Amino acid sequence: MALYYGKPSTIARVDGVVADGAAAAAGFKIGDVVLQIDGKPIESFADMQRIVAMNAGSALTFQVKRDGAIVSLTATPALLERKDPFGNSHRLGVLGIEHKSQAGEASTAPVGVAEALKIGVEQVWFIITSTFKFLGSLFVGHGNPNDVSGVLGIAKMSGQAASAGFQFVINLCAVLSVSIGLLNLFPIPLLDGGHLMFYAAEVLRGRPLSERTQEMGFRIGLGLVLMLMVFATYNDILRMAAS
Repeated sequence: MALYYGKPSTIARVDGVVADGAAAAAGFKIGDVVLQIDGKPIESFADMQRIVAMNAGSALTFQVKRDGAIVSLTATPALLERKDPFGNSHRLGVLGIEHKSQAGEASTAPVGVAEALKIGVEQVWFIITSTFKFLGSLFVGHGNPNDVSGVLGIAKMSGQAASAGFQFVINLCAVLSVSIGLLNLFPIPLLDGGHLMFYAAEVLRGRPLSERTQEMGFRIGLGLVLMLMVFATYNDILRMAAS
């Protein structure tokens, strides 16, 4: 996709600061250009949005260019609920920064094969880290379990992606492939990750686990998978009823 469509290239420039927002409290000013967030280079405004959206409530260190000088700022994105063009509600981290495209400013830039591969790897890694960050937030009580979606939610998103265009369908397929592949590697019996866990136990013990132990493990794994499916489907039904 990066090879065909290019990569976002809109400069991460601050064209507006929302009063009483996290950016205003941190000292952002109009004209600032974000260069890094927590040491990670920012190549576009989309890069900054993606990092901020996944870090609501977490303090982030920004390196910005202001009047030729490098300034360090610390801001904590606020958690807000916003709706996408399809009416779906999303809880995202928001700084309160506005960006306005200027005439002659390209939104995407073409890339070669090597750069496209690098972008693909970075996108996959971002999905993986975001997934673990969300799971971690659930365990500590900061995340919203209602954000878990199942088959009905995926079907709804597929229809919305199809109406938006072919690019969005392919992007959704890629995201789902990575997410399902990652879930399948979790150390839960019945999944491939559970098989790998049994193989690791066999290597450490020098012999396989007993059939009874493996059978109990598979039953527990099946129970966990079924509970997750029921919970996700329940969430989907509630969202559809609310809409």
